[in-house]
Amino acid sequence: MKPVLPDEILLKVEKPARYIGGEINAVYKDPRDIDIRFAMCFPDLYEIGMSHLGIQIIYSMLNERPDVWCERVYSPWIDLHAIMKEKKIPLFALESQEPVSGFDFLGITLQYEMCYTNILQILDLSGIPMHAKDRTKDHPIVIGGGPCTYNPEPVAVFFDLFYIGEAETGYDALLDLYKEYKNKGFDRRKFLLEAGKLPGIYAPLFYETTYHADGTIAAFTPTEEGLGETIRKEICMDLTHAHYPTKQIVPFIRVTQDRAVLEIQRGCIRGCRFCQAGMIYRPLREKEEKELERIAEEILANTGNDEISLSSLSSSDYSKLPELIEFLIAHARENHVNISLPSLRIDAFSLDVMSKVQDVRKSSLTFAPEAGSQRLRNVINKGLTEDDILKGAAEAFKGGWTRVKLYFMLGLPTETEEDLKAIPELCNEIAKLYYELIPKEERKGRIQIVASSSFFVPKPFTPFQWAAMDRAEDFLKKADFVNHTMHAQLNQRSIKYNWHDAKVSILEGIMARGDRRLSDVIEAAYRHGALFDAWTETFSQEPWDKAFAETGIAGDFYVHRERDPEEILPWDFIDTGVTREFLLKEWENAKAGIVTRNCRDTCNGCGAAEFGGGICYAH
Repeated sequence: MKPVLPDEILLKVEKPARYIGGEINAVYKDPRDIDIRFAMCFPDLYEIGMSHLGIQIIYSMLNERPDVWCERVYSPWIDLHAIMKEKKIPLFALESQEPVSGFDFLGITLQYEMCYTNILQILDLSGIPMHAKDRTKDHPIVIGGGPCTYNPEPVAVFFDLFYIGEAETGYDALLDLYKEYKNKGFDRRKFLLEAGKLPGIYAPLFYETTYHADGTIAAFTPTEEGLGETIRKEICMDLTHAHYPTKQIVPFIRVTQDRAVLEIQRGCIRGCRFCQAGMIYRPLREKEEKELERIAEEILANTGNDEISLSSLSSSDYSKLPELIEFLIAHARENHVNISLPSLRIDAFSLDVMSKVQDVRKSSLTFAPEAGSQRLRNVINKGLTEDDILKGAAEAFKGGWTRVKLYFMLGLPTETEEDLKAIPELCNEIAKLYYELIPKEERKGRIQIVASSSFFVPKPFTPFQWAAMDRAEDFLKKADFVNHTMHAQLNQRSIKYNWHDAKVSILEGIMARGDRRLSDVIEAAYRHGALFDAWTETFSQEPWDKAFAETGIAGDFYVHRERDPEEILPWDFIDTGVTREFLLKEWENAKAGIVTRNCRDTCNGCGAAEFGGGICYAH
């Protein structure tokens, strides 16, 4: 393997190890023995992409096939991007260092909306036509996956195919079909049409959208016979025996999540009404505890990691958590391994566990009340009372914790000024509790409370998909109000408050709920210099303002109006199992402040039982 980038270029860029490959557990094959070359791309920095479990699963799963070689691609940072454009160096895969344009497939994961201009960077640097309709048999099949494919329309013109759902179930059929077409003389259009008939595969070239005069969607229909009007997500119901990578790639440099990852379950029982993941990954499915023990031992032996983290949307809801923790603590003690336990509900059991596995002097506890008032927590179905929060904080303070992080959202549906005031008041109550509980002589300095607020973005396939989103200036007024009220609290010196960029949140909302017309905006923004929009240091509003002005498309249309329940939404052709009727019922419950019980307490008839397993059948 000869490196594409000579030393004189590597020495000019930040962190050259991002581009050289050769890490422990990376897979290398002889291209002469391979039928399908697959470039798996995370359209963001190496450090972000290397921290993503989904990429590791697909990479390992595809490389288990002897006829496939899956390699990795990440977005070059702005320094290398400029050099590659200037010197006309084509984008390359890390393992072989060969141009992506020569591969059979380019798979791009869509994890968040603000990576959309980076998708165009990948295509541009690869020399692949940006629009799927302009590609020939000599270009890779560009396929998208990940959570943003639950509304793929804003980027649909850039992709040949989308895989909607969990990768473990459907990729073999797609790759086998590709081999069949490749071996009998490749007809790109016919292959894409046949691929579009496979479960979970959406081929946007063969669907068209028509619009009413007011800009709303009139119809979304397939243009070829044999294609479904709806695409049902693919889901892996037997998580215990599903493929899981025990030889996870070990990076040369520190990455965002620099640890071994153990996925314990998928889905969530909680039903928070703002949470897309909690809806699209239903139903909750657990891995058997003994299998998790085996996987944990293998991962640690194969990687040499000194930390292992549990991965799930809500780790506290894993039914065998005490047994798994007991095993991990024993194994960790023997092998000098740290345990990371994110997504725990702060209760006595969780705090007891964390006291055993963390150095309390260095750690902070995280609560996510999301809203300050109980009324608004009921609206969003958070399932967390102020009493729960204060009891959790009290247990934490008794256990020696002195730093607490609190996460809130501003702009939630039905929010009032009283709800905003409740955020500083809750922070103050937590600080006050510390000073009441812990005697002065036992305190390790002042309690530190860090409160952060993001701005609410209504996402597809949530009960709030019909909700209006605040304008940027309204978000900032609310953040300023909370900040001002925070400074009026008795314990203000113990509290720090910060908030996100409102303009980025508005753009995220536009992309999340947009339709196919937005592709022109994304392309224009990229031409005007938009890149790495998820990064504070590189985000610029100017390219986007120019793009909206140039295309004549109004972003406000997509975010600042409440949508009629009868309106056809751009993502309505996707079937997640969770029914529209359930989401509408939850939207009405939200407006009425009615709490819906979690899936372990009772079945609420969301529709996910149609998949035939998981928590839906636990009773």
